[in-house]
Amino acid sequence: MNDQSECRNDSFIEKARVFSQDFHKCCLYIAEFSPNEFHFTKMLYSRLTASTKLLEDFLDFHGAKNNTDWFYYRELVAAAMHLCIGGYSQKHITNRLPFYGLGITDEFEEQGDATLEFLNGAMWKMAPVILKEAERLRIPLPEKGFGTSDFPAVTSCEMLASDIDDKDKDQQKQHIVKIASEFLTIAGNFDQLGFYEPYEIEEIRNIVPAKINEVEIRRVEMLVHNLQSSFDTYVIHGGYHTEKRKLIDLRGYFSVVFHLLQMTGRLLHLYERHLHEAGYKNTYKQVQERLAALIDPDTLLNHTINYGLYYACHFLNSGKKLARDILNENIERSLIKVGIPVALGFHSRPSLLVAKIVQYYGGQVELCIGKDRFDASSVLDIQWAGGKIHKENITEVVFEGDSRALADIEILAGVNYGEDTMGKGVALPKELSYLR
Repeated sequence: MNDQSECRNDSFIEKARVFSQDFHKCCLYIAEFSPNEFHFTKMLYSRLTASTKLLEDFLDFHGAKNNTDWFYYRELVAAAMHLCIGGYSQKHITNRLPFYGLGITDEFEEQGDATLEFLNGAMWKMAPVILKEAERLRIPLPEKGFGTSDFPAVTSCEMLASDIDDKDKDQQKQHIVKIASEFLTIAGNFDQLGFYEPYEIEEIRNIVPAKINEVEIRRVEMLVHNLQSSFDTYVIHGGYHTEKRKLIDLRGYFSVVFHLLQMTGRLLHLYERHLHEAGYKNTYKQVQERLAALIDPDTLLNHTINYGLYYACHFLNSGKKLARDILNENIERSLIKVGIPVALGFHSRPSLLVAKIVQYYGGQVELCIGKDRFDASSVLDIQWAGGKIHKENITEVVFEGDSRALADIEILAGVNYGEDTMGKGVALPKELSYLR
């Protein structure tokens, strides 16, 4: 029976050797140089990601999560995977930054380099520990690691000719309008997180994971990714070499946000799953402490929140003006003439509902009274108009601008702007359910 058990163990070790070989060759390569030598390329991150995913799956299938002897090795593999996926995203930002059209980005570049240095440094510290743990588990190591030539940089001095002409491509305005509107919606929702200045570490610990966590960030990441996919499918196929500069610059904003959120989601997963409250069992706590000695949790959180999320918020906000300009250049415009709210006029409730409709679609809409024009996305502006309406005893007004918003304003006016003649709220039609 013991011979059979030993035979099965030898078979598992041999498979572990096969499934870990590329990963260990990467670790041998990393351990040979200083983290400041910048030998981390996208190709190295990619090889590490693929090999750790494969190895983690192998270990999980065979129960390493529940085995005292193998649990630490399994956690090292998982941590390496998330570090490298995050590093790949940040390296992509670094490589593509000149093409994004984001304006002056010196501070962003500096903090991005510092984040990448931290991620690379953590991987460099982990590499010899991973190899040592593999030896303890009797996994045979490769005789030598990869070489520098195995991981060339993506960028070069060559650039292929841009010879596919898309000047006459039919730009479907409805897709441009939809994408610009969705960008504004995502940016508005992200504003609620309030990342307008760096957080102290104590504040960060209070909001992660209670308020900010992997699940929430990955949800927003998917929304931005869908935006980018729609743009590439329906608006411009030709990449960055095109005369449609405004559209390409808008893509730059949501592209950099997408990759920041990719990185942030992975680092939050690393913190939440592997460095924060690892569990009540002693083995889990011991492994969490050993990992924390290699990847400082506070430094990880600082880069995740004060770089990743801060700049995601920054670029979403910075892109709003461009998105509005593109939206207003492409929306279908019209005008409607509607009555004013019966009895009480444009006081707070009807003014707020009209402004919410305009804000929901994002396009420009103006409330017109003679030669005077008021911004219909502003509650204050509508109430100013309400004063003029009351003073001049006006019974009908004109709204002019985004036809999508005007259609809903017309529906709202049809139910007296959501209130009865006494000023009490009434049920809104289903078409306006987003106002509830």
